[in-house]
Formats: sequence, C-alpha cells, structure tokens
Amino acid sequence: MTTAAAHEPTESSERSSSDLTATLRRMKDAQRRSGAPPYEDRIRSLEKLERVLAARKNAIVEAISRDFGNRSKHESLVSEIFLVQGAIKHAKARLREWMEPEERETGFVFLPARVELLPQPLGVIGIISPWNYPVQLALSPLVGVLAAGNRAMLKPSELVPETSALLRDLIAETFPDDQVTVVTGGADVGEQFSRLPFDHLVFTGSTRVGKLVMRAASENLVPVTLELGGKSPTLVAPDFSMSVAAERIISGKLFNAGQTCIAPDYVFVPEASRDAFVEACRSAVARMYPTLDKNADYTSIVSDRHRARLQGYLADAKERGAKVIELNPAGENLESSRKMAPALVLETTEEMAVMQEEIFGPILPVLTYKSFDEAVAYVNDHPRPLALYVFSHDRATTDKVIAGTMSGGVTINETMLHVAQDDLPFGGVGPSGMGHYHAREGFESFTKKRPVFRQARLNTTGLLRPPYGKTVDRLLRFLVG
Repeated sequence: MTTAAAHEPTESSERSSSDLTATLRRMKDAQRRSGAPPYEDRIRSLEKLERVLAARKNAIVEAISRDFGNRSKHESLVSEIFLVQGAIKHAKARLREWMEPEERETGFVFLPARVELLPQPLGVIGIISPWNYPVQLALSPLVGVLAAGNRAMLKPSELVPETSALLRDLIAETFPDDQVTVVTGGADVGEQFSRLPFDHLVFTGSTRVGKLVMRAASENLVPVTLELGGKSPTLVAPDFSMSVAAERIISGKLFNAGQTCIAPDYVFVPEASRDAFVEACRSAVARMYPTLDKNADYTSIVSDRHRARLQGYLADAKERGAKVIELNPAGENLESSRKMAPALVLETTEEMAVMQEEIFGPILPVLTYKSFDEAVAYVNDHPRPLALYVFSHDRATTDKVIAGTMSGGVTINETMLHVAQDDLPFGGVGPSGMGHYHAREGFESFTKKRPVFRQARLNTTGLLRPPYGKTVDRLLRFLVG
C-alpha cells in the first residue's frame, strides 16, 4: 500500500514537495476562478470518466495483471471496471436531487425570513489509493469528488507501477490538469502528498499508515476519510449448511487471492462442525481452483515481500502449535511462483501473528465455539472491523448480531457483496476507518452543506436592535420568561 512513513528530507523529496504544492495552488486558483460547476458540467465530467473507463478497460486489466504477475481477468473486470461504472451511473441518475438546496425551518421570531442548506464543493480533494484494487480505489472516490463539483489530485501506489502509469495517462487524456491530475512516485512522494493543505483527503490502506496520514493531515487541519482494514470476522450459526457457507466464504476469501480489505479474515463455526467445514472448504477449492500455478482464474500475491509475509504467518502459527491445512488440489509446487496455495489454520491462539495482523492473503483461521454468544463476544472484544459476515437463516439471530456488534458494513449469508451496492455508503468505524464514500454519502463527504439565512424585505428583527425599549422588554418576557 502507499506508505507515509517518516523520511529524512532529501533534495528530491524537497523538490517533490515544491512541485506538489505548486500543483495544488494552481488547482485551487482554478477552482476559485470558476466557482461551483453547474449540474451540466458535473454530468459531462462523469460521462468523460465513464467513456475512458469503457474504452481502456482491456488495457487496465492487462496492466494490473502484469503488476500482480497474474490477476484474474474476470476479477479485474468486476472489481475495477463494473463497480466504478455502477457508481458513475448511480451518481448521474441522482445528481440533480443531491444538488438541490435543503430547506430548513426558520425560527418563528425571524419569519418571514428563509433558511436553507446549499451543497457546495469543498475545493481540491486528495486521494491516496492502494495497490490491491488500484483503479477502483482511485476512481470510486473520484466519482463522488466530481459529482460534488470538486477537483482532485490522485496518488496511486508505487507497488503497481504499470497500472499507476496507465492511470496517470488516461486521466491526463480525459481531464484538464487543473481539474484532475495523477501524481506518481514512491513513499517519499506519498508522505509529501499527505501533508498538502487539501480541502479534504481520502486515504485507503492499512490502519498503521492511516494513523500517519491522519497525523500529517492534521498539520493543516485537513479533514480526512480513512478507509482502512482490520480483521473482518465471519460467524456461521448452527442452523446454516456448512457446505454452503464454506463455498461462499472461500469464494470471498480467495477473490484477488485474499488481498481485499473486506475479505473474511477469520471464521467461527460450531465446535462439532469444524471438521465438516474444513472438508467443505477443501471441496470448494477443488471445484473453483482445480489447479493453481497456471490457472488464470487464481490471482498471484502482488510481490515477493508480501508472499514472504504470508508464509511467515503460517510458520509462526505452526511454531506456536497451530495445525495448518494447505488446500492445493493438484499438489503443485508453487515455490518458484508468487502464487500461494490457500491454507486453513486450526487451533489458533491469540499471540499468533495470523490472529494479530490483518492477513491480506489466502489464509483463513478457523475458530470454534460451543455457544454462538461466545463468537459474538469474541468480535466485541477486538477492534471494530471494516466488515462483518453472519450466516444464519434465523432472522432473530442475524438481527441480534447486528444490534450487538459494530462494524463498517455487514453482509448476511454471503461475503463482500454490501460493497457492490451502488446506493450503500462504504466506510469503516474506529480502527477500520472514518467517513464514507459511495452513494449520496460520498457526494456529501466532499460537499460543504452551507447554511444560508435569507432575510425578507419586510421583517421585524429591527426590534432587537438598540436603543432597547419597552417593546423589546415585552418581547423578551414573552420569549424567555
């Protein structure tokens, strides 16, 4: 993910800071000159983004796959193209409604004045996007930014250089550089970017780096939307089929090889059903991915460093007494590949790294409970996650979990699909993030709801100005007693 770790100042980082500051100043000047764009201009901007996404979809898919080593074409089309297209269509269909002034109630003393909230663009928005969904997580926030009438500077991840370069080029071909621009570079550029005095900053990445970004933004009191991660739990109730649950959980876990911020991070199943769930997972992997190495449907781990990190989690778990079950249907040797076989981890303990860190890979710890309430209590004893998944056909059970826990979003009897709903906001809570984008809430995140009081030609507020007399005394006795 894009990092914002501290660096010693260097000539190149100072020069980058100067260039970035000049770019931001130029964009803010353009925003001030043009003011809030009308509805028609915002629709045209969204349509331009929609057209270039459709025209360059194959190039996007290919660039992402080259950066990953292998990225499933179908996963890229769904997650990078389809989801952003859906967000654009939704915004276009509802933008006029979102832009309408909101009438509010005027205090009776001030009648016949009127009061209202006017949604106005904040200005220039910074977007720092990660490597795991490098197009979607850059352009989905941009949809809300453009709909709200703002300009944007994007900083994509250096871990996917071909995709970042393509994103830079297609944005440059589509928008004037004082409306939307892409800044590429490494961690030093990311750090300087996070310190700029934007009117709002969006960061998607790890909780650790999110804290650094928020600290950097605070120097200029820049409001932030943080889309972070954490360990998203999955709870399977006793009434739900283990085979059906396993298929749906494995499907969500192995999408993008688990490199998804809302992927199921661990699963709770009834103690008596653990072995059945494990076998169901084994069967599900064999059906979906009968081979791994040359299978175009199975995505690689993005880098050798991240693969080594995941292998380290498994080694640590084994050393601490866990049982690791590799799900490798064809028994392939993947040592020379960045692909990694799915693995279930049983008999975990809290001190294991796999239970402490967000996994972000094809590893699934399987925990058990004697009482379903134990699983719910475990979730509540840990930091609030970005997503929560519950499998049960009993509405009372699912409602009890929703009412008794807190997470960024919830999907019942499936995984991850809440994020694909165009009319639902997306965002975390506490350690998993703050703020929203997507849907109307995205538009509102990048909008100032500006309170406006419109005085009437004929009014009585002159009575409240000095010199005060008996009329004001009588009025105040009526108002305050």
